[in-house]
This record gives sequence, C-alpha cells and structure tokens, in this order.
Amino acid sequence: MADRKPEVTLQSLREEIDRIDLDILRLVNARARAAGDIGRLKTGVLYRPEREAQVLRGVRTHNPGPLSGDTVAFLFREIMSACLAFERPVTVACLGPAGTYSEAAAVRQFGHAAQTVGCATLEDVFRTTETGKADFAVVPVENSTEGAVGRTLDLMIETSLKACGEIQLRIRHQLLAAPALTDLSAIRTVYSHGQSLGQCQHWLNAHLPHAERVAVASNAEAARLVAERSDAAAIAGELAGERFGLHVLQGDIEDEASNTTRFLVLGPEIPGPSGQDKTSLVFATPNRPGAIHELLTPLAQHGVSMTRLESRPSRMVLWEYVFFVDVEGHCEDPAVAAAIREIAGKASFCKVLGSYPVAVL
Repeated sequence: MADRKPEVTLQSLREEIDRIDLDILRLVNARARAAGDIGRLKTGVLYRPEREAQVLRGVRTHNPGPLSGDTVAFLFREIMSACLAFERPVTVACLGPAGTYSEAAAVRQFGHAAQTVGCATLEDVFRTTETGKADFAVVPVENSTEGAVGRTLDLMIETSLKACGEIQLRIRHQLLAAPALTDLSAIRTVYSHGQSLGQCQHWLNAHLPHAERVAVASNAEAARLVAERSDAAAIAGELAGERFGLHVLQGDIEDEASNTTRFLVLGPEIPGPSGQDKTSLVFATPNRPGAIHELLTPLAQHGVSMTRLESRPSRMVLWEYVFFVDVEGHCEDPAVAAAIREIAGKASFCKVLGSYPVAVL
C-alpha cells in the first residue's frame, strides 16, 4: 500500500509560516550584526550607493518568484536601511515640510529607517548637507513633463557636493481639501509647487478655470496652507494629505499618466563604479558657431553614449551658456575619463558633478 501524503491543513500551513518567520528573524538579525561589524571597521557614513545598487540588482537577478522583482527589491531596501541604522541612521536633507515628493524620493532611496531633514528651500537643502547637518541631500533635477528644475542645476554648479545616486519617482497628483470642502465649485484658490501646477494645467483649465493658482515652495506647504480653508485646495500627494488631515477631492489629476520626476542624491564624494552607472557633468563655451559640437565630439570619438543635454544661461558671463550632460558609464571608466579630459581642455569651464548607479527601484 502506497504511503499516504500528510494532509495539508490550515493549521499545518500556519505552523510552517511560523517556522519560516523565525528563520527570517534569525537571518535578518545576523545580517544586522554583520553590518555592525563592518561599521566598527569603517569611519564616517556607512552608506555606499554602489554597493547597495549591486545588492538590489543581485536580488532581482536571482529572485526565483513568486514575488516580483520590484517587491523583493523594496523588501531588501528596507532590510538594508534597518541594518544601516543599527549603528547610526543616515540623515537626508530634502524639501519639506513632511509629506513632499522629495521626502517620498528620499524614503525610496534610503528606506524608512533613514531620518529626513525637511528644508524650506532648495538652497537650504544644499546648505544643510554642505555644513554636515545631513549626510546626504535629495533634490529634484528634472520632470518628464516640465523639464529641468533650473534652480537645482544652478546650485549644482556652485556646490562642493557630488551626485552619488538617482531616483525615478512616478508622480501622482491629488486635489486635496479640508474635510468640510466637498464641492469643486467652492474652490477659489489652488496652491501647489510651480512644477505641479504646470503638470496639471490641462485638468485645471477644464475643471477649475476660474480658480487662482498660487505657486508655493512645496506641495506639502500647499497642503498645510489649505488645512484650515473652506475655499482652497492643494495639489499634492496622498502622503501630504494624510499629514495634514485632508481628503482627496479628485485623484490622479496630472496631465501625463507617465509623469515622473528624477531626483539626484548628493553627498560628500563620488562612489566607486557599480557596473551600471551614469556620469553628470557641466561645461561652458563661448557663444560662437560650432562650439557645442566641438565640445561634444570627444564623446562620440570615445564611444560614450550621451543620455541628456540641457542648456542654461550662464550666471557668470552675459550671453554665455552652460551645458549639463549625462553620459553612460562612470568617470573612472577609461573611455569616459578620456572624453572628459578632452572636453575640459576645450571648454571655458568644466566640472564633473558626479558618477552614480543607475536607479534600481
């Protein structure tokens, strides 16, 4: 007579889950102890962007399922965040108050164990990190709908901080109001960051054409301003609404369904190569025919792929422009390094803003 398979019951499955949970608990604490041992061998901030990117790519590659690659990557992000905080939480400056998309981007990159430092302006974000009051900064650099964040680019030229990471955050704008406001027709003013107002202009034209649009420092600040108003609404994310007790009058009002903001992580140094990197640089050239072509030629000659080119008026010389360029590869890669040397030799100004792992999450 063939052996009968043990009967699978709800209780037996729960007992199996309990055993697995204890194994997970043991292994997570073992990882935290190992991270603590590393901390005792090192000085300064332990966060290494290139190392974390390699780990997250690795778990995606070796993930057997059934959980998705995104899910396991987010789980490991939080495990690494908690293990890193075992010695000392990483502090990250970003636009505040609490509830901004910048804060959401910081949490996406560093996990919930990191401590965010909300700043009123981009200038304050840079200054807080430059003076050592925060380990890193997270700043918006471009949006898929509205383009570059000009003030960030201007500050990148001046700062001693280096770009050491990037974050791609899908932006979902909500029209938020105090609980007493339930009718769109009662709205006289809409507050939001200028970029967000631009990203929702078609919806606003169609549904709130007569409402005044007021740009403020951040979407979370907009949410704070309307918390006690019965005739105003804010455009912000759900997190800001939760922070200030607002409800969603209309969800996902952004004009582009793929609306995404790219953030840069700034820190004291450029991380080492991770195997899949970008390099950002800025250079200037006199306003003469063929000058920009001449400066970009070394990239083609060395087989370096350019992924982004953005021009801004120079703040130093009238009618001169600076050009922000992103290329594939790390500044230590031989081809990238050679191209940058040639560009620097021809440009009136050239600065490597940083090299960093391509966004994983």
